[in-house]
Amino acid sequence: MTPTAITTAGPAPAARFTERYLLDPAVNADPYGYLNALRDHAPVHWSPMHRAWLVTGHEQVMHCLRDPAVSADRVRPLMDAVPQGARDDAERAFTILSRWMVFNDPPQHRRLRQVFQEQFAARAVARYSAFTERATRAMLTRRAAPGRTGDITADIARPLPALVFARWLGVPQAHAPSFWYWNARVGDLVLGAAQEESEYRTSLRSLVSLEEYLAGLVAERRAEPKDDLISSVLAGGRVGDGVSGEEFVGMLTQMAFAGGETTGNLIANTLLALLHRPDQLRAVREEPELVAAAVEETLRLDGPSKMSIRTAARDTVLDGRTLRAGDRIFLVTAAANRDPARFPDPDVFDVRRTGGTHLGFGFGAHFCIGAALARLVACAVVGVLVRDYPDLRLEGTRHTWQLSLLNRSLTALPVRY
Repeated sequence: MTPTAITTAGPAPAARFTERYLLDPAVNADPYGYLNALRDHAPVHWSPMHRAWLVTGHEQVMHCLRDPAVSADRVRPLMDAVPQGARDDAERAFTILSRWMVFNDPPQHRRLRQVFQEQFAARAVARYSAFTERATRAMLTRRAAPGRTGDITADIARPLPALVFARWLGVPQAHAPSFWYWNARVGDLVLGAAQEESEYRTSLRSLVSLEEYLAGLVAERRAEPKDDLISSVLAGGRVGDGVSGEEFVGMLTQMAFAGGETTGNLIANTLLALLHRPDQLRAVREEPELVAAAVEETLRLDGPSKMSIRTAARDTVLDGRTLRAGDRIFLVTAAANRDPARFPDPDVFDVRRTGGTHLGFGFGAHFCIGAALARLVACAVVGVLVRDYPDLRLEGTRHTWQLSLLNRSLTALPVRY
């Protein structure tokens, strides 16, 4: 789309601002200069181009994440985007999506989340640490001989989280190819990559296939429990009491979808940040405890998610602007995490940074329930790579990013091991 010059009304004299399309290839490749300018122009800005409010200030995004007037329910907008010819496949798929925690507001969200709370606690996922490090080293031994060139995204950042999350859910290795294919197609639907009618049909049917597969896995674990998430939740007694069996399986489809890709992007983005900055990489190698800090700084500076989408549940006022019921709201955490009002030198990557609450995993009721597992996997992979591959370096200086409104995802990360 062609940039358009617009004027945003507000309580102060309006400043002229040239709006750009967020999926413009140049903005997608490096969004931060534009997002910083947008935040400086107006931290709450109506975009005619996107037909949505763009909320970019840290304080304002935090407010929205706590405000019951800002709703996470966006199943209806997703359904409205489905082409008419694919609607016959949509009803069951969107019933499944309506059971996802991320698309529910309190108190429904709280009821659904409590079913998984104990299994996602840091102490519960810590037992996967040794397995993750062993799996990382085994995968690198097969794919990343010292001196060889390769692609970190394909060699480790994508397959390793998929392996860990499948193990955690209890998906047998033999079923993994179909399982992750369905997940990728669900991502096309939820993240807006599906555009053609045939793509929507494939995504909708994949979500149904994923639910059917997980329903069968739940039935198997009822009969024969194992050491996995499904068995642990069933043993806790909340399924059938706190939530129905259908709700439980619906939430499992969210768990299956949410973990792998986001964690893979976090791993790749962290390694890119370190390999671009030799002084920061050296600090992490000299002080291994800084690996976790490097992951947190990546979540702030260049995390795997650029924004989340909300809807105004009722008329509300934010930063002097009136948001009407039904208005779409883009909570641009990628801009909020670089807000100079919150973070000194916000565009600097600093593994010794202290203070400030980044929003890389959200905040409040919708803080990412899988944050502890994602952190564990990312820290394990980054730690092994920076310790075991002292000559690791980037191959080339240009990197390309998948075109996405919501995600920040490298297409490849070429390196020499």
